Amino acid sequence: MDTRDFAAFLEKFSSAAEAGDGDAFAACFTEDGIYHDYVYGDHQGRAEISHMMSHQFHRDAGEDYRWEMFDPMCEGNLAYAWSLSTFTSTVPEFAGQRVVIDGMSKFILEDGLIKDYRESVNGGVAMAQLGVHPERLAKVCTKWGRLLEAQPETVEFLAQEKGAWLKST
Repeated sequence: MDTRDFAAFLEKFSSAAEAGDGDAFAACFTEDGIYHDYVYGDHQGRAEISHMMSHQFHRDAGEDYRWEMFDPMCEGNLAYAWSLSTFTSTVPEFAGQRVVIDGMSKFILEDGLIKDYRESVNGGVAMAQLGVHPERLAKVCTKWGRLLEAQPETVEFLAQEKGAWLKST
């Protein structure tokens, strides 16, 4: 896939997410694809991804959910895009609070579909916009920090000396 094809693919991907169409969203993934979500956790396979989008994410983000991708880049099976998203929370505790999030998305592709999706967003900003109490926000951010440190990529990174990736290229 090249960048132009990837940009068109992103239209389908984000439109399905905005509509809360879990099946159309999951169809963008390989059968065993993984969606790593910083709130709802990892979801593997189309059935889990569809359920997460329709019955968790869209339930909480509501009908005004908007997610647009910008500056797509794709080389072979690796692609990235910057995004902005917004929604008004429907979670009872935070109902009516508007959230705006910017993020970077990483796509590992296989045969024109997503094999692995992950994003980097500042969830702390989103929680502050929702009005999450500082003690709870600190607890969640501490948990996210532990999860980041436990990821295999992070463990490998921390085990290498500074600049090791330069020596391997």
